[in-house]
Amino acid sequence: MIPARPKRTRQRAAAKAIRPALGDEAMAGAEEACGYRFKDKSLLVRALTHPSAVSAAESLLHANQRLEFLGDRVLNLLIAERLIDRRRNETEGELAPRLNRLVKKGACAEAFRHLGLNGFLLMSDNEIAAGGRERESTLGDACEAVIAAVYLDGGLGAARKLVEKGWAPQFNTGPAETKDPKTLLQELVQGQGYPLPEYVVKNRSGPDHAPVYEVEVRIAPHGHAAATGASKRDAERQAAARMLEQLRGNT
Repeated sequence: MIPARPKRTRQRAAAKAIRPALGDEAMAGAEEACGYRFKDKSLLVRALTHPSAVSAAESLLHANQRLEFLGDRVLNLLIAERLIDRRRNETEGELAPRLNRLVKKGACAEAFRHLGLNGFLLMSDNEIAAGGRERESTLGDACEAVIAAVYLDGGLGAARKLVEKGWAPQFNTGPAETKDPKTLLQELVQGQGYPLPEYVVKNRSGPDHAPVYEVEVRIAPHGHAAATGASKRDAERQAAARMLEQLRGNT
């Protein structure tokens, strides 16, 4: 009689047998959202796989973190290339803030939503319950990973088309504010003679490697606004941005 394997060994084997995957319909939808058909479809699956969807031991091979690293560099090159081509009368000092605005995590998250890819993210049930499909840092990371996947599969030209598609609304808007939302909010309330914003951490959830902070910003007598983020600073920025929208909507 063959002895049964230890429970821990069986658990590792079971985890190894489960690989993140997109069904045929989901794959077709994700490719349509990208505007690109992959030769190596496993690259797209990996780009859309959040670390929570795989074991820690397999994260290096099957999650999107390494692709995110590459995609960040590709994106910076493509945005810099576009700015140099379209903004021929601007100095390096004028181009730099435009570049920073278009490659920051929030811009990547906005592009990811515009492409309609957030519904295809592969992540754990706990991560989904914690709001992972809407978390700015998660969406931004996945967007950079998808750029890298397209670059590896189809080259720089294909990645350029993806960026043009995803960033189209941001390219078509006028120069955006480059200041941090917290700074803009403070300047706005000071100009109106109101007390400075007060930031309060309402909750912290999620595992240590992927925490979720809920922060509320309060301004008397305008009320409050809350938001979540992967760090206190991120959550404060998002809360400040929401408060700015409220205040501007009332003016």
